[in-house]
Amino acid sequence: MGTTEHQARADLIRAVQDLNTGGPLRIQDFPAPSAMRESAVLILLGALDDVPAVTSALPVVSADRKADGSQDSTTDHVTADLDLLLVQRAATLRAHPGQVAFPGGRLDPEDGDPNDPADLVQLPAGTAQAAHVRAALREAQEETGLDPDGVEVLGVLPRTPLAVSAHQVTPVVGWWSRPVPVDVVDHRESSLVFRTPLLDLVDPQRRHNAEVQISGPDFPRMRHRSPAFRIPREITDPAGGDGDVVVWGFTGILLDHLLTATGWGCPWDTDDVRPAPR
Repeated sequence: MGTTEHQARADLIRAVQDLNTGGPLRIQDFPAPSAMRESAVLILLGALDDVPAVTSALPVVSADRKADGSQDSTTDHVTADLDLLLVQRAATLRAHPGQVAFPGGRLDPEDGDPNDPADLVQLPAGTAQAAHVRAALREAQEETGLDPDGVEVLGVLPRTPLAVSAHQVTPVVGWWSRPVPVDVVDHRESSLVFRTPLLDLVDPQRRHNAEVQISGPDFPRMRHRSPAFRIPREITDPAGGDGDVVVWGFTGILLDHLLTATGWGCPWDTDDVRPAPR
């Protein structure tokens, strides 16, 4: 592992620790149902693969001027050498069809009891329930074909209620120490599996707020916005396709939280509001 990768790993550990100090992450304003199903997702970062970023450079954003007159940049070149594993859900799925997501899913009985105080695992960022880690790795393997033994789990973020699908989601943050080729395993579940360079994700020219209006019998018409990221099509689907792939919703909010906590994010135009992909 090179110096840049060591720094990135350290940034992630610190970010997980910081995000855990604030309790559950704020994701949605919708009322949560009384019964929530346990699930876990894997936020997996690693050294950039052989698909380079489309973005060539980021604008330099300077921090406070130091006593000697020099300035430190708040952007870090660490993002240029990293990528993130994502999947695009099949358009035929009942829940969140066609959306880009972190690999993951519901806990199965073999994953263990997520509330068992004796079933814990010690990770670099702190102690976590082992059931959530097992579920995130198992689901990621089933969806992408990755080798769980090549993933170093760094930490676990707070359980986060996702009211729209009645799930209590635990994000598991991992470092891909031994990457392997990944692809769609079951086309009934996913349409794409891809690694996207973080340089493209943090590019302020590729960021906006996605907005959707929702109405239902249990709550009035509501307007929901989430941070969104436009990934170039040549990154997600080199064989062809039109238009960018948009990361938004729950995944976009989680990603925004993590990029902010690591210090890898760049200022972007939050007044740029566009309709969410449907």
